Amino acid sequence: MTNVSTHPYDDLTPDVILDALEEVGFAVSGRLFALNSYENRVYQIGLDEGGPVIAKFYRPGRWSEAQIREEHTFTLELLEADVPVVAPMTMPSGDTLAQHGEFLFAVFPQRGGQAPDTSVTDTLYRLGQWLGQIHNLGARSAFRHRPAFDLLEGIEASNRLLLEGNWIPGDLRPAWDSLIPDLIRYCGARIDDAGPVDTLRLHGDCHAGNILCRDEQMLFVDMDDCRTGPAIQDMWLLLNGDDHERGAQLGELLEGYDMFRDFNRRERHLIEPLRCYRQIAHCAWLAKRWDDPAFPRFFPWFAQPRFWSDQVLSLREQLAALQAPSIALPGQY
Repeated sequence: MTNVSTHPYDDLTPDVILDALEEVGFAVSGRLFALNSYENRVYQIGLDEGGPVIAKFYRPGRWSEAQIREEHTFTLELLEADVPVVAPMTMPSGDTLAQHGEFLFAVFPQRGGQAPDTSVTDTLYRLGQWLGQIHNLGARSAFRHRPAFDLLEGIEASNRLLLEGNWIPGDLRPAWDSLIPDLIRYCGARIDDAGPVDTLRLHGDCHAGNILCRDEQMLFVDMDDCRTGPAIQDMWLLLNGDDHERGAQLGELLEGYDMFRDFNRRERHLIEPLRCYRQIAHCAWLAKRWDDPAFPRFFPWFAQPRFWSDQVLSLREQLAALQAPSIALPGQY
């Protein structure tokens, strides 16, 4: 029986990867090492001369070429402004983006480091300074092709995908179906509390895992999720602990941020709606990617009833957080 490829990444063999890099002018040594990445496929590639490079093969059908080029343009703008980001390299072929077969790919310099310790006050202050500079540049122009955050529609769309795919176990559907309208209603109330807020080009997925620290230097990596949204989106994922701790951490971030850019304090009302959006969107992302063999292998718990009972509990806790007062900054009551 002939094996039939069922997913585009089934065709991304080591020979295809090395051929792609050779095609754009890299002299590869044949050394190849797969790095942890689920949405895309990322590899460390050895070269005949010099250190290795990182090759990122974009998931077919996720972003258009125009959307990927906007990611590259924004990242290169940041690099040119001396913001510490890992930007795509200009390949020997003269471009930052290439195509091999059905795969669009880019090549990045190899960089090392570890995630920042956001419990350290000075670290938060420095992160705030860099975010202020990133957002100053992000506000200079707008994305034409990449999407914007639409919290309520995003929650509704993710919920529809989960329901249409029959992902929620039948015995949990009543609880799930009663929670979603309440979550949307209270998210809407928090959005109303925030009032009109400016939006701009963002990193979009600015958590500690996407920041590298080494020798007192910080590097922002993985701009794959850059999009248009409120400034607070690039801050809230760096916060942890209880409300008091998160309020103090946000205060430290903003102390550095305000040195370069004014921040609308009312955006803090958007933190819990953004958290709710991310939680439900994460479930929908796993559902959408279930045809990729890597996902059942690395996320086997997603298809188990225990996962969904935990999600119902977590969403109930999120509803309580939406009903409670918004996070307070130091000196605010």
